[in-house]
Amino acid sequence: MFRNLKASVTSALLVSLTLSGTPFTSMAGEKQTNFQIPATDEGLPGSGPLRRYDWFRNLWKTRRADFATQVKSKQGAVVFLGDSITQGWGPNLRNFFPGVNVANRGISGDTTRGMLLRLNEDVLALNPSAVVMLMGTNDLEEKAAPETIAANVELILAALRKHRADMPIVLCSIFPSSATKSRSADSITRINALYAAAVRGDAQVTVVDTWTLFADEQGDAKEEEFPDLLHPNEVGYAKWGNALRPILATLGLADTQADNFQPEDGFVSLFNGRDLTGWGFRPTTEKMLKSRERWHSRDPNAPPWPVVRKPVAFGGKVSTPGGRYIAKHGRLVVTTPPEGRKIQQIWTTREFGSDFTLKLEFRATPNADSGIFIRGPQLQCRDFILAGPYKELTKYKAQDWNELTVEVKGGVAHCTCNGEVLEAEFKVPESGPIGLEGDRGQIEYRRIRIRV
Repeated sequence: MFRNLKASVTSALLVSLTLSGTPFTSMAGEKQTNFQIPATDEGLPGSGPLRRYDWFRNLWKTRRADFATQVKSKQGAVVFLGDSITQGWGPNLRNFFPGVNVANRGISGDTTRGMLLRLNEDVLALNPSAVVMLMGTNDLEEKAAPETIAANVELILAALRKHRADMPIVLCSIFPSSATKSRSADSITRINALYAAAVRGDAQVTVVDTWTLFADEQGDAKEEEFPDLLHPNEVGYAKWGNALRPILATLGLADTQADNFQPEDGFVSLFNGRDLTGWGFRPTTEKMLKSRERWHSRDPNAPPWPVVRKPVAFGGKVSTPGGRYIAKHGRLVVTTPPEGRKIQQIWTTREFGSDFTLKLEFRATPNADSGIFIRGPQLQCRDFILAGPYKELTKYKAQDWNELTVEVKGGVAHCTCNGEVLEAEFKVPESGPIGLEGDRGQIEYRRIRIRV
């Protein structure tokens, strides 16, 4: 929606923001070498509110002057760009991502336009390995329209893409808050929808559903995680960190150590942890084609399901075409689809006709949706507490590793997650392969093994 912006605001951005690490220069020719907020909006890129309260002017200048002293030490960092929610993470940010060079570039009270103005010096000068974005809530307090906020974010994304076309960008949806904070659920969900539309189909950007992660039934923040209904406490920050860690792992920025797990006696691995040997695409069945038709009858704008005409094996390959399934550091990852949602399956090249016990571990990003095919029928494998259907589980660990066990005897499977029963009598055919499905969000699988 916003990527086609070719109007004067985009021209202003490209003139005003150079991407070589030099100071910001306004169209009026004023160099911002002292980190002051420009006195007026004249010639500035973007639109909407730019805060100039005394307290904010001082904070903006102080924080940015401190950022400037870290440019050398933070080269190649994962940069977190945002407002008070990001700033509030403080030095604890490093603790959530051990071994990762991180740079906190949050400024309390900042708006999307303010972040656009400081993008060059505070972010791009670091030549980031990735950028994590959370922004927009303060614009609402200043009465900015959702479309204005989303347009500023699109300009930031355009500058990041221009800086480096292969630099990963992680876009967090705006956290819930409250209408009492001038941040209604309707306004926030509208902005998040505009964000998602702006990056739809862009493989450089991974969207993390941090709104569903935190929202209550009314779409507002919960006091036990956001005591002031705006800023997270330690519990909230821990949930945010856990939501981001799997994404950074898939980008190769975290969890890069080898997994030395060895199957128990009697079990053999179905996934070697290095590549997709033993896995492939199978021809699309008539049943799946009918499901595809029903899907598109309900949502004509939904991305098409890929139709496979002939079997394809991926022996020795680390990725399927398009990168939906990848092997990385011992994990078989179902990556976040750039389309937002996309149905796709991968299967073992081997079939299983006798009784067996299947074990694996999985980790899901917030509200992610996947599934495991047991000789054909699909057992839902999701971020269960948010996405269901097993929302009453007490041992499920959100955004962490969970063990799933499937014991097949005859035509019935007994399925558990961390020992809790998902399905006591899940009917399955006499023979067939094991499969994984991707829908929305990211899910990782590891330690996939079977005993027959």
